[in-house]
Amino acid sequence: MEVRNCKNCGRLFNYIGGAHRNLCPACIDKLEDKFQEVKKYVEDNPHCTINDITEAMDVSPRQVEKWIREERLCFADDSPIGIACERCGKMIKSGRFCDMCRNEMGNQMSNLYKAVNNIPNDRGMHSKGNRMHFLDKE
Repeated sequence: MEVRNCKNCGRLFNYIGGAHRNLCPACIDKLEDKFQEVKKYVEDNPHCTINDITEAMDVSPRQVEKWIREERLCFADDSPIGIACERCGKMIKSGRFCDMCRNEMGNQMSNLYKAVNNIPNDRGMHSKGNRMHFLDKE
């Protein structure tokens, strides 16, 4: 097992992977508690901005954006909060990509998968003449 220092508090902890790669269990619990507080604040104040959230809840704008990109925080269409799509820059309410970019990337992946599966085998492994042969032992 790997031992790391927590990037938040500096304590040593046994690293086991996961979403919070560089945080100790105590800091993960604190972060989750802070998330629940922010979530409740957003539910109680649906028209707040990211600046309102950061000032009222003592959390960084970067952390709020991370929760939005992870789709843990989602906002209504009439909310002033929005982040840029990572591909085209269009304002979105949650996630990393807008619907149009997500569909285009899905189609590209589907076409790539189809193209890879339709490539003829250049070694001719499936033809009748290319089979394993055994020599007779005497």
